[in-house]
Formats: sequence, C-alpha cells, structure tokens
Amino acid sequence: MPGTNLTREEAQQRAKLLTVDSYEIDLDLSGAQEGGTYRSVTTVRFDSAEAGAETFIDLVAPAVHEVVLNGHSLDVAAVFRDARIALKHLEAGPNELKVVADCDYTNTGEGLHRFVDPVDQQAYLYTQFEVPDARRVFASFEQPDLKATFQFTVKAPSGWTVVSNSPTPEPSGDVWVFEPTPRMSTYITALIVGPYHSVHSSYEGPGGQSVPLGIYCRPSLAEFLDSDAIFEVTRQGFDWFQEKFDYAYPFAKYDQLFVPEFNAGAMENAGAVTIRDQYVFRSKVTDAAYETRAETILHELAHMWFGDLVTMEWWNDLWLNESFATYTSIACQAYAENSRWPHSWTTFANSMKTWAYRQDQLPSTHPIMADIRDLDDVLVNFDGITYAKGASVLKQLVAYVGMDEFFRGVQAYFKAHAFGNTRLSDLLGALEETSGRDLKTWSKKWLETAGINVLRPVVDVDTTGKITSFAVKQEAPALPAGAKGEPTLRPHRIAIGFYDLDDASGKLLRTDRVELDVDGELTAVDELVGRRRPAVILLNDDDLSYAKVRMDTESLAFVTEHIGDFEASLPRALSWASAWDMTRDAELPTREYLSLVLSGIAKESDIGVVQSLHRQVKMALELYAAPAGRDEALARWTEATLAHLRSAEPGSDHQLAWARAFAATARTEEQLTLIEELVSGKQAIEGLAVDTELRWAFVHRLAATGRLDEAGITAELDRDKTAAGERHAASARAARPTPEAKAEAWASVVESDKLPNAIQESVIGGFVQTDQRELLAPYTEKFFAAVKGAWDSRSHEMAQQIAVGLYPSLQVSQATLDSTDAWLASASPSAALRRLITESRAGVERALRAQSADA
Repeated sequence: MPGTNLTREEAQQRAKLLTVDSYEIDLDLSGAQEGGTYRSVTTVRFDSAEAGAETFIDLVAPAVHEVVLNGHSLDVAAVFRDARIALKHLEAGPNELKVVADCDYTNTGEGLHRFVDPVDQQAYLYTQFEVPDARRVFASFEQPDLKATFQFTVKAPSGWTVVSNSPTPEPSGDVWVFEPTPRMSTYITALIVGPYHSVHSSYEGPGGQSVPLGIYCRPSLAEFLDSDAIFEVTRQGFDWFQEKFDYAYPFAKYDQLFVPEFNAGAMENAGAVTIRDQYVFRSKVTDAAYETRAETILHELAHMWFGDLVTMEWWNDLWLNESFATYTSIACQAYAENSRWPHSWTTFANSMKTWAYRQDQLPSTHPIMADIRDLDDVLVNFDGITYAKGASVLKQLVAYVGMDEFFRGVQAYFKAHAFGNTRLSDLLGALEETSGRDLKTWSKKWLETAGINVLRPVVDVDTTGKITSFAVKQEAPALPAGAKGEPTLRPHRIAIGFYDLDDASGKLLRTDRVELDVDGELTAVDELVGRRRPAVILLNDDDLSYAKVRMDTESLAFVTEHIGDFEASLPRALSWASAWDMTRDAELPTREYLSLVLSGIAKESDIGVVQSLHRQVKMALELYAAPAGRDEALARWTEATLAHLRSAEPGSDHQLAWARAFAATARTEEQLTLIEELVSGKQAIEGLAVDTELRWAFVHRLAATGRLDEAGITAELDRDKTAAGERHAASARAARPTPEAKAEAWASVVESDKLPNAIQESVIGGFVQTDQRELLAPYTEKFFAAVKGAWDSRSHEMAQQIAVGLYPSLQVSQATLDSTDAWLASASPSAALRRLITESRAGVERALRAQSADA
C-alpha cells in the first residue's frame, strides 16, 4: 500500500519535535456482527518543541470526516493523503488533535481483525498492531518511542465482552469506558471484542501482591480449554520472572486471549496477550506441543518487562525484545522449580537454533542488531536471527559473565528505564557494571556482525591413546553472495565434553568436561593433554555458544553407530543438529543422513527431537535427495514410519508422532488403503485414536494422492463444521492432484483477494505438494508474472504468504535460478520483496548442491 512506509529519519525528526501525552479513543463497534466499517474518534494531546512546526500523524482509513487541530477544523481533502494527516502550524507546548474517521474491519490479521465462527455464526474481533497497524484503528504517531497513555471507550453489541490493556469495567448500557493505561507504545495497545468464553483466577505473589488472571477463547473451543494447565505455566512464569528481574509485574491484570486466524504465535499486548487459538488443542497432541505452548506463554509474559515496560527506541533493537523474551522463556522452563520441561535447552538446540543457522546462511543474513531503515525492513525481520540467534548469543553471554551478574544487570536496567525507551548501549552499560566485563568488543563482534563460525577439534593422540595436543580451530566462512559485511572470528564461551560407552548400561556417558573461552583461529586446550582420548569428543557441549560444530573423524564414526546411546538428551540433540547441518551443507549425503536417522531414532526418547527428525528427514528426501534415488529413499522412509507406528507403545506420544509421519509420505496402494481403513474404522491400530486432527491429516494425504474427491472432502467438512475444519478442507481441496484443482486454488489466492488470511495460508499449503512437481511446473512462470502485483496491492501479511508460499521451491533446477535472476533484474521489487525472493532462491541453490552431493 503506497504511503504506509515510515523511515528511521522521519521517526527521529518526529521524536525530536513531539512529546505525546495521551490518547482518548472512542470506537463504535456496535455493527461488528454485520461487518463493514466502524466509526473511530481519536483525541490526542501532545507537546511540540517548536512554534509553527509541522509534522504528521498516521492513519489507514477509507474515509476521514473531521480533523480538528487546536480547535481549528482542517480541510480533510488537503491534509489526508497516503495514510498520513499533515499537521502544520503547531503551537509551542501543548496541542490537541481530534480525528473522526471510518475504519475497516480486516480479514488479514492486521489492525482490527473480524472473524465469524461457523459454529455459532457470531463475530469475534481482536487487534494486532505490531509493527505499524494501530493506525488502522485510530490516528496515532506510529513509532515505539512516542509513548503515551491510552483511554479506550468502546460501544459493542449487547452481551459481548470487551477486553483491553486496562481492567474491563462494568459497561454503561453497551458502552465500556476503560481507565487510562500506563505510558506505552502504540503497538502494544489492544482490544478484543466479542461473545468470548472466559475463565478467571489470580496470581498471589509476595507481599500481598494479587494480579487478576483471565483466559479467553471462543465458546466453540471452551470444551477443549485446559485452563488449569495454562494458569499453572503462567504462575510459574510470574514466580521466576519477578525473582530474576526483581521488578513486580508492571500492569494491573494479565489476560491471555486465544483468538482465531492469528498470523503469529502470540502478541505481547500489555496485560492483554493474544495467542493463536490452535494452542487450544482439539485433539491429542504430543508433549512437545504442550512444551511449545508453554514457551509461547512464557515468552509473551517475559515481554511484559522486555518490550512493554522497557521498549526499544527504534526497530533496529527489536532483538532486545525478542531475543531476551526467547532466552528467558526457555531458561524459565529449564530452571524454574517443578517445571515440566527441564530439558528445554534440548528443544532449543534441535529446533530454534537450526532455524537460526539456516537464516544466518542466507543472502539476507544480518547482524542481530540489524540496520532497520524503515518499516518495510522491520516487517521482514522477525526471523531466526532476531529470535533464535539472539537468544543463543544471550545464553553464551550468561555463561561468559555469570547468571547472577547477568540478572543483576537486567534488574538495574529495568529500574533505570521503566516505562521508557532504550538503545543497546543502555543494556550493555548495565551488564558491564554488574559483571565487571568490558562488553564493547564482545558486542561489536557478536551483535554488530553477520554470519556463523565453525568450530572443529584438532586432536593428536599417541600410541597408548593419550592426547598429546588439543586445540579448537575456528573458521569464519565467507558470507553468502549478496550479504553485507565481512567474515568474523568471534570469542566463544564453550564446553568440551568427553563421552565413553558404559559397558554396564550400554549408554554414552560424559566422563569429563572442560569449559573455556575460545578466540581467534586456533585455541590450545593444554589441560586436556595427557588425558585418554574418549570415544566421542563433543565441542560446544551444553550448547553454550552459537556456532556450527564439526566432530573429528573418530568421534563422527562412533556417533554414527551410537547416536541413540547418549544418556542425556542434549548431547544427542547437538549430534543430531550437527548431522542435519552437514546434510544441508552438502557435507553428508542425504542417503547417509537417512541411514543415520533410521539407525538411531528408535532410541530417541525426547519426543520433540523425534518430531524434528521427522520434519528434517522429509525435507531432506524431498529437496536434498538426488532425483534418481528419491523414490527409493522415500519408500524406505515410509516403510520405516509404518513399522515404528506399529511397534510404538499404544497410546504414546511416539505412536501419534509416527502416525503423522506415516501420513505425510504414504504412497503405495497398500499404505493408502491402510489410511482409508483407519479413517473408515475398518482397521485399527491398538492405542491409536483417529481423532479429529489426525483424521484430517489422513484425509489430506488421501486427497493429495487422488484417493479422495471433492465429495469426500465435503463429507469430512460436514463432520467438522468448525473454523479448523474449513481450513483443513480448503487445504485438502487445493492438494488434489488435478490441473483443475490447482487452477482453482491458484485463482482463489492470486487472482482474487477475498480469502481470509488463515484460509489463504491453508490453500497455499495444500497447493504445494512435493510429489506433484510436474503438475506445479507451469506455475513457475505464473508466479513471476503475478508476485509483484500481489505485493503492491495486498497487505503485508497477505502478500508475504504469496511471495514465500508460492515461490517454486520444489522446482530445484538451474532454470528456476535463471528465472529468479531474470525477475530480480527486471521487476524492480521493493527491498522487502527482493529479500524474500532472494531467500527462496538460496533454498533452491542449496538444494542443488545437496542433490549433487547425494548423487
């Protein structure tokens, strides 16, 4: 949408000129059930540093009726253009602006999203404002450093619930008048409106502290809402964060609202966190899903301090929000008393860090502290570096300075900057003071440079098996073509673990551990000289640092035979992650990676790791396997998934995970018949409940292989007439292996803009089927013909789904690279779109290298 961008320089100029005091926002949502538009009236009070100055306020609205500045009505036609209202002749000191507009409900998950539940036909609303979408609901100075108080007045249909950042008041008729909030940024304000179901409790903390807690969802999900478990995790987070931060929860209440068609995992609106309602589990899920949900809950709670209480000045310090929330949420799971997930760092190593490693090897790699020139930059910067690499680096920083010293610095930071805005230097200064460490060099090398290092052991052993020399070699590979910056050798805090096979238990046990600082190209480890060489030498044991780790030849050979024998889950996860990284880097052929997984996965007890391996094997076989051997490898894998499904403990998490893995690649007549009979009830596997979600997984595979037609999909939707059912049905229809089904799906996404965000995402997911390459081949040319128009005409979220989801990633060929290059040279895409297409191109290039290695 033209005119909606905001540059860093514009924001800095506006911040120098203005101090914003308060917003009063009056919204008439009484017609929300019917949809259309709604009336928005904003009164904002602010100070100007100069008399006669001019600036602008942001607003995305189909109609503006009135603009009144300091009592003077302005010509709307003259001042409102391209999502901005020009404000001239400001008075020095206090100013008051009133804006009356009609604003749109959306179906894109941005601004004020409106959803109608097919179960009860009721409308449900919620706001999503990060990064720049408060301006879709009320006129605002849309940047994080112009904090203010916000008072919402909302008119809504009778019987509905209205939730905001402040505690919900008793309505006067159908009007809710909320108390003003503390000072906060526009993007963390919130409204959730509709006939939501709710459960209430409280957190009772030290010194008589009592914080009201609420959990909300649609009534159609109420029977599945496990509120006790959610409250338990929430209270665990309150206890741990308040102790570590030494700062009481800063808002008046804490509501968590599970909302429909949410684009992200959750959003940290102050005191009113919105969470995707897929986290209200309708069917059996594995413990890994509960762990992921708990991490999300704790992540958003951590944001109440990191991001909401203290907020970055500009989006280049977005990592201050996301990396800290990620690190502290996982640390809470790992270290909090009575946590269900003390092995959360295992999950982190095997999932989030692999995301970071992948992101850091793309042409778009960037420093953790990114150079954010404008809103377009930040919109595509919620990535593996901002979240997972940043959290990894923070974990290393904690090891470097000490956990107590780290949190003392954090405590000082909160006390000094409460309800204010900060830069990186503010946090580093606090940490330097409490740790006694000079962090300027550390920061420059870790936070202000891009790329990833490789660590390798260099070991010499004498004829008796004793180590005669030991060093850690550090490499700084060249950055990907097109990436900015230079390769950098960094200081690493790592542990080196020695592991040997215990004869009595048959387990690989850690027999020795050394922790040290590694810097430069070669770091000698003299204290290991003279010790007996173990079966396995594991660099970065305990996963303290962020680096790609390689094993020496002897260790790799032993781990290949015994990867499932590690007693502890974290070294197993680190070994699995290293093998996966080698496969992606074309150092380990896909066929050998498959053999490694098949040899060790039966002994893998951590269900999260098992499910990660399922995803990685599937990706490896479909993208990285040599085409000539792909069918044979997929057949081998699918047969193994069925064997594990049949042998798994009945009713166990592993049985469910293997059922889903089997459903993802089932291909033979016999396998597909089994799925049909599991769905129909003609066959059963002891302990396996074919409940709603697993049934849909089976149905999707039957549709994608041509075993289920439109009538069959409609019949399944009739069994599950819910929002989730509609998403699954849309995906299954798009997955059918016919030219007609593909054309219909393409048209609904690319040639029309009517689909809601969640349905569009489902159609794209169904459209792209890895065993339909030939059927999808004609859409490469269509994609490049359509993507720029979609990007220029759709909202960011909708356009990004198209640009990423429909890129021809399955067409792994030089021709796809050539088509991409030709488009990049001729289309003049925006920087954000160019980044997304370049990232997808890099995926095809990597797949080509891996296929060549596998061949």
